[in-house]
Amino acid sequence: MSEETAYYSKDFEWEELREEIEKDFSLRHHFLPFDSSPSSSPSEDSEAWKSFHNRHSTGRFFKERRYLLKEFPELHCCDEYSKVLEVGCGNGSTVLPILRGKESIIVYACDCSTEALERAKEMIDASGGVSLKQRFHPFSCDFSRNGFPKWLACDSCQKSSPQMQHDSFPDVIENKGTGLNDLSSLAEDQCCIGGVDFVTLIFTLSAVQFHNMPTAIAECMSVLKPGGLLLFRDYGLYDMTMLRFEPNKRVGFREYIRADGTRSYFFCLKTVRDLFVGAGFTELELEYCCIKSVNRRSGKNMRRVWVHGKFQKPI
Repeated sequence: MSEETAYYSKDFEWEELREEIEKDFSLRHHFLPFDSSPSSSPSEDSEAWKSFHNRHSTGRFFKERRYLLKEFPELHCCDEYSKVLEVGCGNGSTVLPILRGKESIIVYACDCSTEALERAKEMIDASGGVSLKQRFHPFSCDFSRNGFPKWLACDSCQKSSPQMQHDSFPDVIENKGTGLNDLSSLAEDQCCIGGVDFVTLIFTLSAVQFHNMPTAIAECMSVLKPGGLLLFRDYGLYDMTMLRFEPNKRVGFREYIRADGTRSYFFCLKTVRDLFVGAGFTELELEYCCIKSVNRRSGKNMRRVWVHGKFQKPI
């Protein structure tokens, strides 16, 4: 990581935080054993997120993630017409800086909530410029439940040579009157777009039930081209939001459910490593980002912990 990024991601040491938290008797419920049997079905989880995005339809709940290109400069320095699959795009807070950071990059963005996709499309439209709208392709998909649509990368493309060139598949898929739910109406002579160069999982995997994570990650692997990168950022163990959960909100080991029915898992480095390396990825970067900020209203210090990772599909 660059020096600028590293400076803002090491406000405190994670090991010191861990020692402090684990000595706090009032927080002991977070460390007790737990039967991690499924507490809800994937369809119930999807419905909870759809309701969440309906309630936050103005998009103000999420801020544009301007830090993204500092954390993942590969998105700015990539080849012309590189393709990104943003998984769990929400209202577009991750998509927008990616599109702005590289004039030729193409982003396919999915979410289980059509309401969220509509907000993302409105955000991109309002950002100005025909180029951004032409390079943004939203579609509805619950990747942990149903997998990705076939047109992202068919079986033959998933097995194809790593020497596959960018010009062997279309740069832009036209979605003529099909709406957000169907980008599969490709030209008859095109089976798929041939895979993507990047997959971004930004605060998405934590919303998937833990026992479904290996399948979800395998889906991401399947649509990446050989040598492609998966860029990961999500909640880390002992993040302040984890410590706020009451005992009755635990639904698994390091897995919690909010009052609105949405869930969140908090990752340690070993779990992330086991999940992605176990799926066949090569680990390039993996570390805690420890950020200290101040709540302007209360004046309280907040210690945020996220996990940053980069993983590559082997060539």
